[in-house]
Amino acid sequence: MDTTDVISYINSNNLVGIRGGSKPREFLYIWMVVVANRIFVRSWGLSERSWYTAFLEEGTGAIKCGETEVAVRGIIPADIAVLGPKINEAYLQKYTSEHNRPYANGIVQPAHMAKTLELVPLAAGNIKAKQ
Repeated sequence: MDTTDVISYINSNNLVGIRGGSKPREFLYIWMVVVANRIFVRSWGLSERSWYTAFLEEGTGAIKCGETEVAVRGIIPADIAVLGPKINEAYLQKYTSEHNRPYANGIVQPAHMAKTLELVPLAAGNIKAKQ
């Protein structure tokens, strides 16, 4: 699975597994969006200890695309001021069901916007298909 496949998977699925850091832990299934062929995530819970804070502390983690684990680097994008509105629009366009709409409207608010990370897939050698 290469980056193009990862992006395609994210575009086709509302929930994608994420695990921040290197410690073994369960994947948490969250919303992810793609803007300009780049992957973005936001923390919903804003908790003190989370996948988001694990990425800030360690810089790496993984996402789960189907049965495939993809190692990723999590960074705060340098161009977030420019991309923020586009990321907001991507969330609002992707998560349109009646059930999702209140959460989509919430995740585009400033507190959540401040918790935006870009996920960058690492080398193909770090992608593990479930055996």
